[in-house]
Amino acid sequence: MPDIIEGCLAGDRKAQKMLYEMFSGKMYAVCLRYADDAEEASDMLQDGFIRVFENLSSFRHQGSFEGWVRRIMINTALEKFRRKKNFYSLDDDEEGKTEPAEENTLDDLFAEELIGMIQELTPQYRMVFNLYALEGYSHKEIAGMMGISEGTSKSNLARARTILQEKLIKMGRER
Repeated sequence: MPDIIEGCLAGDRKAQKMLYEMFSGKMYAVCLRYADDAEEASDMLQDGFIRVFENLSSFRHQGSFEGWVRRIMINTALEKFRRKKNFYSLDDDEEGKTEPAEENTLDDLFAEELIGMIQELTPQYRMVFNLYALEGYSHKEIAGMMGISEGTSKSNLARARTILQEKLIKMGRER
């Protein structure tokens, strides 16, 4: 890996291609969780890798390189989200109206179906859900990244979970 990074820093196209091929699959999956669709995920991936190559000299070889690349992809998704300015208000009265999905419903889900359900969330709900549930950020960190309050982050997560539970229940009934 250090040889590939050094090659990329030297402008070696083969090293850049190797680095891209090494991480593009995993990073596409990350982008797909934040994107509205596959085309937007591909755009995020491309923008993210441009940033990886532009900022490669700032990688300090502390922690995992994959984690560093992943963080760039998440930041790319966050910036795209901020540019869209698609903030949706949340009706707090709607929270808690849905019973949790049955555990066996998840056993029958395919990953693509779950990703599709997450992609159907509004951009803000999807972003908060992904950052909290999948990336492990706190509500305080999410609030800072997205420019919202901690309370809004918490209510967006609750609403996203409710919507996903409703979709899981509906899917379980349809099967």
